[in-house]
Amino acid sequence: MSTTSAPHGARLVLATHNAGKVRELRALLADAPGLQGLDLEAAVRDAAAAGCPVVAETGVTFEENALIKARAVADATGLPAVADDSGLAVDVLGGAPGIFSARWAGAQSSDARNLHLLLEQLADITAEHRGAAFVCAAALVTPDGQETTRIGRLEGTLLGAPRGEGGFGYDPILQPTGETRSCAELTMAEKNAISHRGQAFAALREHIAAALQGAGQR
Repeated sequence: MSTTSAPHGARLVLATHNAGKVRELRALLADAPGLQGLDLEAAVRDAAAAGCPVVAETGVTFEENALIKARAVADATGLPAVADDSGLAVDVLGGAPGIFSARWAGAQSSDARNLHLLLEQLADITAEHRGAAFVCAAALVTPDGQETTRIGRLEGTLLGAPRGEGGFGYDPILQPTGETRSCAELTMAEKNAISHRGQAFAALREHIAAALQGAGQR
């Protein structure tokens, strides 16, 4: 049941309070078939603009958390909703930090503390066993209950020390496969072209476009 009023002109809500993520999604959809001429600035809005509260991520996988957020926003607004959840999966840690990536260092977690703790935990692990990947699950939920998810992965190797000033989180210590630089040493355009999040949303793009078209016909 819808409990909030969606912004005028909105057709889809991205379950985030991060304006940058909304801009990324609009850019991805800009040349999608069937959406030419659609005012994506008005049609694709964020959860804050729709008056949705932050949703607790209580799932145990990236996919579950993405679906939890998308379901909550679709239910609250009566519009199709898109959400994502992502993190770092380290091979020798059995996929951890995983869904706990943002709070790996505990109650006082920060990007710097999380990164420092992970490097300490891997201090004795040799380069050939430092495989890891950034993983993202993206989910689309429509008001009639249809659910679609896609996964993106950016494979690489963890460095022994941070390199680069760009990006955020664990970017300074993941060197993508085939690269000589860390994610934090790539330009924003270079990173976006190979990112786990970009892959997941690109795979979901045709479904999002269809949901936008359907929302406009109701």
